[in-house]
Amino acid sequence: MPDRYAVIGHPIAHSKSPFIHGLFAQATGQDMVYEAIDGGAEPGGFERALAAFRAAGGRGMNVTLPFKLAALAVADSASEDARLAGAANTLSFEGGRIEARNTDGIGLVRDIEANLGLPLAGRRVLLLGAGGATRGAVLPIARAGAARIVIANRTADKAEALAAELAPHLGGVPLTGGGLAALATGEAFEVVINATSASLS
Repeated sequence: MPDRYAVIGHPIAHSKSPFIHGLFAQATGQDMVYEAIDGGAEPGGFERALAAFRAAGGRGMNVTLPFKLAALAVADSASEDARLAGAANTLSFEGGRIEARNTDGIGLVRDIEANLGLPLAGRRVLLLGAGGATRGAVLPIARAGAARIVIANRTADKAEALAAELAPHLGGVPLTGGGLAALATGEAFEVVINATSASLS
Protein backbone atom coordinates (compact mmCIF):
# COMPACT_ATOMS: atom_id res chain seq x y z
CA MET A 1 0.00 0.00 0.00
CA PRO A 2 1.65 3.28 -1.05
CA ASP A 3 2.03 6.19 1.34
CA ARG A 4 -0.45 8.95 0.54
CA TYR A 5 0.49 12.62 0.46
CA ALA A 6 -1.12 15.70 -1.06
CA VAL A 7 -0.98 19.42 -1.66
CA ILE A 8 -4.09 21.39 -0.76
CA GLY A 9 -5.06 24.88 -1.89
CA HIS A 10 -7.62 26.84 -3.89
CA PRO A 11 -7.23 26.97 -6.81
CA ILE A 12 -4.83 24.05 -7.13
CA ALA A 13 -5.11 22.66 -10.68
CA HIS A 14 -2.03 24.64 -11.73
CA SER A 15 0.20 23.04 -9.08
CA LYS A 16 3.30 21.19 -10.26
CA SER A 17 3.74 19.55 -6.85
CA PRO A 18 2.26 16.14 -7.83
CA PHE A 19 4.59 15.95 -10.84
CA ILE A 20 7.65 17.02 -8.84
CA HIS A 21 6.96 14.67 -5.94
CA GLY A 22 6.22 11.85 -8.37
CA LEU A 23 9.70 12.28 -9.87
CA PHE A 24 11.18 12.40 -6.37
CA ALA A 25 9.43 9.14 -5.46
CA GLN A 26 10.78 7.46 -8.58
CA ALA A 27 14.30 8.71 -7.93
CA THR A 28 14.30 7.52 -4.30
CA GLY A 29 12.32 4.32 -4.80
CA GLN A 30 9.58 5.42 -2.40
CA ASP A 31 6.17 3.80 -2.83
CA MET A 32 3.94 6.85 -2.59
CA VAL A 33 1.02 8.66 -4.16
CA TYR A 34 0.93 12.46 -4.18
CA GLU A 35 -2.24 14.25 -5.25
CA ALA A 36 -3.66 17.76 -5.51
CA ILE A 37 -6.75 18.56 -3.42
CA ASP A 38 -8.88 21.65 -3.93
CA GLY A 39 -10.14 22.83 -0.56
CA GLY A 40 -12.72 25.04 -2.26
CA ALA A 41 -13.88 28.53 -1.45
CA GLU A 42 -16.63 27.61 1.02
CA PRO A 43 -16.03 28.12 4.76
CA GLY A 44 -14.87 24.87 6.36
CA GLY A 45 -13.80 23.38 3.03
CA PHE A 46 -10.19 23.02 4.12
CA GLU A 47 -11.10 21.29 7.38
CA ARG A 48 -13.47 18.87 5.63
CA ALA A 49 -10.92 18.00 2.95
CA LEU A 50 -8.23 17.52 5.59
CA ALA A 51 -10.44 15.19 7.66
CA ALA A 52 -11.37 13.12 4.59
CA PHE A 53 -7.73 12.80 3.53
CA ARG A 54 -6.63 11.68 6.99
CA ALA A 55 -9.52 9.19 7.20
CA ALA A 56 -8.39 7.71 3.87
CA GLY A 57 -4.91 7.06 5.28
CA GLY A 58 -3.09 10.25 4.30
CA ARG A 59 0.33 10.67 5.92
CA GLY A 60 0.88 14.39 5.33
CA MET A 61 0.11 17.47 3.27
CA ASN A 62 1.72 20.51 1.78
CA VAL A 63 -0.50 23.56 2.21
CA THR A 64 -0.66 26.55 -0.09
CA LEU A 65 -2.84 29.63 -0.45
CA PRO A 66 -5.30 30.40 1.03
CA PHE A 67 -5.11 27.76 3.79
CA LYS A 68 -1.78 28.38 5.56
CA LEU A 69 -3.38 30.14 8.53
CA ALA A 70 -6.05 27.45 8.84
CA ALA A 71 -3.36 24.76 8.69
CA LEU A 72 -1.66 26.17 11.77
CA ALA A 73 -5.00 26.48 13.55
CA VAL A 74 -5.83 22.76 13.19
CA ALA A 75 -2.42 21.56 14.37
CA ASP A 76 -1.82 19.91 17.74
CA SER A 77 1.80 21.09 17.74
CA ALA A 78 3.90 23.42 15.62
CA SER A 79 7.55 24.18 14.92
CA GLU A 80 9.05 27.49 16.00
CA ASP A 81 9.10 28.63 12.36
CA ALA A 82 5.37 27.97 12.01
CA ARG A 83 4.50 29.62 15.32
CA LEU A 84 6.45 32.78 14.52
CA ALA A 85 5.14 32.87 10.95
CA GLY A 86 1.58 32.42 12.18
CA ALA A 87 1.09 29.99 9.30
CA ALA A 88 2.00 26.47 8.20
CA ASN A 89 2.77 25.02 4.79
CA THR A 90 3.42 21.44 5.88
CA LEU A 91 1.27 19.10 7.98
CA SER A 92 2.29 15.62 9.10
CA PHE A 93 -0.03 13.08 10.70
CA GLU A 94 1.37 10.76 13.35
CA GLY A 95 -0.47 8.87 16.09
CA GLY A 96 -3.69 10.80 15.66
CA ARG A 97 -1.92 14.15 15.99
CA ILE A 98 -1.24 16.89 13.45
CA GLU A 99 2.18 18.57 13.46
CA ALA A 100 2.64 21.84 11.57
CA ARG A 101 5.80 23.27 10.04
CA ASN A 102 6.63 26.26 7.90
CA THR A 103 9.41 25.70 5.38
CA ASP A 104 8.81 28.77 3.20
CA GLY A 105 11.59 30.84 4.76
CA ILE A 106 13.98 27.88 4.88
CA GLY A 107 13.39 27.33 1.17
CA LEU A 108 13.96 31.01 0.43
CA VAL A 109 17.30 31.03 2.24
CA ARG A 110 18.40 27.83 0.53
CA ASP A 111 17.46 29.25 -2.87
CA ILE A 112 19.40 32.48 -2.27
CA GLU A 113 22.48 30.68 -0.99
CA ALA A 114 22.57 27.59 -3.22
CA ASN A 115 21.07 28.81 -6.49
CA LEU A 116 22.18 32.45 -6.43
CA GLY A 117 25.46 31.65 -4.71
CA LEU A 118 24.92 34.44 -2.17
CA PRO A 119 25.62 33.45 1.45
CA LEU A 120 23.57 35.54 3.87
CA ALA A 121 26.11 35.35 6.69
CA GLY A 122 27.38 38.80 7.57
CA ARG A 123 25.08 40.59 5.11
CA ARG A 124 22.53 43.33 5.68
CA VAL A 125 19.10 42.18 4.47
CA LEU A 126 16.14 44.40 3.58
CA LEU A 127 12.66 42.87 3.48
CA LEU A 128 9.98 44.88 1.68
CA GLY A 129 6.55 44.23 3.16
CA ALA A 130 5.33 43.23 6.61
CA GLY A 131 2.89 40.44 5.78
CA GLY A 132 3.00 36.67 6.05
CA ALA A 133 5.91 36.19 3.64
CA THR A 134 8.16 38.48 5.69
CA ARG A 135 6.97 36.93 8.96
CA GLY A 136 7.99 33.48 7.70
CA ALA A 137 11.36 34.62 6.32
CA VAL A 138 12.86 36.57 9.21
CA LEU A 139 13.86 33.67 11.49
CA PRO A 140 15.55 31.55 8.76
CA ILE A 141 17.42 34.65 7.53
CA ALA A 142 18.64 35.32 11.06
CA ARG A 143 19.68 31.68 11.48
CA ALA A 144 21.70 32.00 8.26
CA GLY A 145 23.84 34.58 10.03
CA ALA A 146 22.60 37.88 8.61
CA ALA A 147 24.36 40.87 10.18
CA ARG A 148 21.20 42.97 10.27
CA ILE A 149 17.59 42.69 9.07
CA VAL A 150 15.33 45.62 8.25
CA ILE A 151 11.60 45.40 7.50
CA ALA A 152 10.24 48.29 5.43
CA ASN A 153 6.54 48.68 4.76
CA ARG A 154 4.14 51.31 3.45
CA THR A 155 2.52 51.28 6.89
CA ALA A 156 5.41 51.95 9.24
CA ASP A 157 3.48 50.90 12.36
CA LYS A 158 2.95 47.41 10.98
CA ALA A 159 6.66 46.94 10.23
CA GLU A 160 7.66 48.29 13.63
CA ALA A 161 5.20 46.00 15.43
CA LEU A 162 6.37 42.93 13.51
CA ALA A 163 10.02 43.72 14.22
CA ALA A 164 9.29 44.18 17.92
CA GLU A 165 7.45 40.84 18.02
CA LEU A 166 10.13 38.82 16.23
CA ALA A 167 13.33 40.44 17.52
CA PRO A 168 13.46 38.49 20.82
CA HIS A 169 13.59 35.20 18.87
CA LEU A 170 16.59 35.99 16.64
CA GLY A 171 19.48 35.26 18.96
CA GLY A 172 20.73 38.83 18.97
CA VAL A 173 20.57 39.54 15.23
CA PRO A 174 19.50 43.21 14.96
CA LEU A 175 15.98 43.60 13.52
CA THR A 176 14.21 46.91 12.97
CA GLY A 177 11.10 47.98 11.11
CA GLY A 178 9.83 51.21 9.64
CA GLY A 179 8.23 52.97 6.71
CA LEU A 180 9.55 53.11 3.17
CA ALA A 181 10.53 56.75 3.69
CA ALA A 182 13.17 55.60 6.19
CA LEU A 183 15.09 54.00 3.33
CA ALA A 184 16.03 57.49 2.14
CA THR A 185 18.73 57.57 4.84
CA GLY A 186 20.99 55.83 2.35
CA GLU A 187 21.79 52.68 4.35
CA ALA A 188 23.20 50.04 2.02
CA PHE A 189 21.87 46.48 1.85
CA GLU A 190 23.55 43.54 0.15
CA VAL A 191 20.27 41.62 -0.16
CA VAL A 192 16.82 43.06 -0.90
CA ILE A 193 13.79 40.74 -0.84
CA ASN A 194 10.42 41.81 -2.21
CA ALA A 195 7.94 40.15 0.13
CA THR A 196 4.99 42.35 -0.86
CA SER A 197 1.90 41.14 -2.67
CA ALA A 198 3.24 42.96 -5.75
CA SER A 199 5.88 40.22 -6.07
CA LEU A 200 3.10 37.75 -6.94
CA SER A 201 2.04 39.61 -10.09
